[in-house]
Amino acid sequence: MTYKINLLSKQEMSLIDKTLYFFLNYLRYILVFTQIIVIGVLFYRFRIDQNIIDLKDSLDQKKEIVQAVKPLLDEAEKVNNQSIAIKKVTSEQERQISAVNYILSVFPEAVNLTTLNIDDNTYSLRGTSSDSRQLQLFYARLQTDRRFKSVILSNIKRVEQGYLFDLVLNSYQKKS
Repeated sequence: MTYKINLLSKQEMSLIDKTLYFFLNYLRYILVFTQIIVIGVLFYRFRIDQNIIDLKDSLDQKKEIVQAVKPLLDEAEKVNNQSIAIKKVTSEQERQISAVNYILSVFPEAVNLTTLNIDDNTYSLRGTSSDSRQLQLFYARLQTDRRFKSVILSNIKRVEQGYLFDLVLNSYQKKS
């Protein structure tokens, strides 16, 4: 058996020697670790860039879809506006029909209607009556039913056929 015995004391290493020893032994590990981090960041950046490109492509596709569908949406809005206008007109017509039906339902047989003018929400009736009592009852019924905001009987004249009259009815209100 052989033994080596070193009786010399170890020399103190200088700062340059320590730095050189550090660079030769540990710096390569630090460099490898740093390179791994840089490569990871590079791949992450590639992935983020690809996501941005995909999102831009998706946005462009959606813009094209919106541009293709826009005429259809405009047409649908136009049809919707027309249907609203139609509902408004039919509602107005139903109100006028209801008002005329009411007037004719309470109109006495002894009274002859010569003209009926409908202007917006005003109904002007002109006619003759052979019996003044029937005309008076008709006027009273229109006032008591309160289907019109105002009932105005005017221009009552005595003629050969009986009594000539003008009746103006304003703002029909349908009763439920």
